[in-house]
Amino acid sequence: MSASVLLMSMSADGYIAGPDDRPGNPGGDDFMRLHEWYQNADGEVGRPEGEPGVIWDELNATGAVVVGRRTAEQVDYYGGDHHGVPLFVVSRNPPSIPYEQVRFVSDIETAMAQAKAVAGDKDVLVHGAATARAALQAGVLDELQLSQIPVLFGSGLRLFDVLPHRIELEIVRVIDTPRATHLRYRVRR
Repeated sequence: MSASVLLMSMSADGYIAGPDDRPGNPGGDDFMRLHEWYQNADGEVGRPEGEPGVIWDELNATGAVVVGRRTAEQVDYYGGDHHGVPLFVVSRNPPSIPYEQVRFVSDIETAMAQAKAVAGDKDVLVHGAATARAALQAGVLDELQLSQIPVLFGSGLRLFDVLPHRIELEIVRVIDTPRATHLRYRVRR
């Protein structure tokens, strides 16, 4: 059965983006510090060696992606191709874009239902802080894959600044490396 999984890297103090996060500077200042765990020595993005490679494999085995419009716009809708799967963008005012794989949906519940239907037995990858919070609030986010990076940003955009209520999580897996501690949780219902 398909699960919806938030994949996010964050600082030890909970920031997923640095200061000055905006179009033209997606992720804010020093954003890539949060993603060094999957870069090789040359700074190229790719499958990390060892246990974190499992996370990379899981990301690339998902059958659909659900993302908020702000995040999608900042990365130019992933060029219309996020590892070859349909991309569902939550937006009430969809822009005109040239990408066939991108579908606009007005609410998180419908986006998740459509993404899971398309994904079949594969998981649905979730991106974006506002989208994650909306999915949690709506009860349609199943798991969180958080890579906690050993750095304190001190400011920027936090992942879980405000939630409507307490949400209990169950630890599924912990992978500890010098570059990051990778925590996978299941949302308790």
